[in-house]
Amino acid sequence: MARRPLPRILSSGSASITRSREFARTAADNATDVLHPLITVTRGLRLLAGAGRQKWAATPKDKRGQGLFLVAACVLVVALIPYGPLLALISVMGAAAWKGRDRTPVKTGPDDTETARLQALYEALVPHFSVADDPSPLYSHGGDWEKAFASSFEFDGNGRLTRLQVSYPAYFTDGEAASRTRIEQVLHAKSGRGREYHFAWDEENNHLLMTVLDALPTTIAAQRFVTGPGETVLGFTDADAVQRTVPVVDGDTTRDASPVVWRTGARSTEPHLLVVGHPGSGTTTLLRSIALQALQHGDVLVVEGGGTGEYGCLTGRPGVLAVECGLAGALATLEWAAHETERRLIAANRARQAGHPEPEDIKRPLWILLDRPSALGHLAAADGRPDPQELLQVPLRHGRAAGVTVVVADQFDSVDALTETVRTHTRARAVLGPATHEQVESVLGAQPHTTPTPDVPPGRGYARLGTGPVLRLQVPATPDPYDDATSEAHRQAVLDLLPGAQSPVEHAPPAAEVAEPVPVPAHPDPLITAPATAEG
Repeated sequence: MARRPLPRILSSGSASITRSREFARTAADNATDVLHPLITVTRGLRLLAGAGRQKWAATPKDKRGQGLFLVAACVLVVALIPYGPLLALISVMGAAAWKGRDRTPVKTGPDDTETARLQALYEALVPHFSVADDPSPLYSHGGDWEKAFASSFEFDGNGRLTRLQVSYPAYFTDGEAASRTRIEQVLHAKSGRGREYHFAWDEENNHLLMTVLDALPTTIAAQRFVTGPGETVLGFTDADAVQRTVPVVDGDTTRDASPVVWRTGARSTEPHLLVVGHPGSGTTTLLRSIALQALQHGDVLVVEGGGTGEYGCLTGRPGVLAVECGLAGALATLEWAAHETERRLIAANRARQAGHPEPEDIKRPLWILLDRPSALGHLAAADGRPDPQELLQVPLRHGRAAGVTVVVADQFDSVDALTETVRTHTRARAVLGPATHEQVESVLGAQPHTTPTPDVPPGRGYARLGTGPVLRLQVPATPDPYDDATSEAHRQAVLDLLPGAQSPVEHAPPAAEVAEPVPVPAHPDPLITAPATAEG
């Protein structure tokens, strides 16, 4: 059947209809431009009237009479003054024009730059989230990124992604660490380097949430933390990573922070700690912070393999049994620690067999802090002596039952020198300083869910307690108070935590204020004598 021609009125009048529509649209635009001030004033008057009604409805009934009297008085004053009504009308029109002005339009979607960034990110994920035989691929070259990202994204003021939720197909092998690492590397590279990203995989719903993490604060210094018996604060982490907060002094203010709490004692599943880092990463700072917290309720024994004198502030303090830097002193001290562990075990066993409580001399915790044992191991091998780490077998194996805690710190280039006993029994781990995913995994046993940054401040790293999650960590600032580069605030914070009176080097009053020494009278009890003079 042949197609019937259109009616003449329709075929010949289409051009005139189009011109009529354009004329009407132009007239409407011109009318809108001419009447725009009137529209603005009308909108403002409507908003002012609505605000007045809300104000009147919110006014208590017993105060409405006073309000009416005040309004009437104002109207009377305006009516009596010269040009009052005109000025009032101008003021009302000005307020209405200001109230009804056009607001900045709310941003409802990404701009051109953000859209281009999302499209580039989508194209970069196509080779990893697509297969050739997929009938309806979620990712394809030239495809729509809105299907994969929807509206779950946020940008900062510089146009860089701060949050992105990625949907991926169900056949993607999200259970394999290698596959997940590839995706995280792509997102990290395309979203901008120099920031720390957190990746949360939702394998059940096939979603990956990427968020940009704020840097952990470095302004928290050494102080008394609110902890229970057997609890030690290693540092602080993200607020959503742990379910506990402690009050801390941060500069001149007090706020709540999220701590990484390490529990020791007879019921601890991670009784010993291993800290690994690069030179200057803050491993010694962490050991010094642990020592200051341990001295509140226990005794501390420090063995420093580096020989740099970082623990000189602890020498001679109450509760500090020894601070050894040489090989001979370290061997003798660790040998005594092994015998002390055995003595505690025997005493506790005898007390339990006799039905008596444990003796008081074995209830006080003993902490063994060993910094850089690999350096002492090299010296011992050259001198034909046993490795000091061999003397840690008894404290590491039986320290939990005897109340003995061992903390070992070393560097990445000397991790291979650690004995199998040290690596096996130090279930609490910490990695400080810049490190790759492989280095972090080799120490913690699991990769972090964040991207390590190349430049980190001292004391920044990761911690993992046993089989728990990998947490970001920032150690509280605990520098050597005798170091000239230490600030006065940090130096005084550490000195305030040290047990015992300050030495003359730490606190020396001016010469004019030094008082004459007061002679101490002899006490009738011969066992109580005058205090010994402190050595400079």
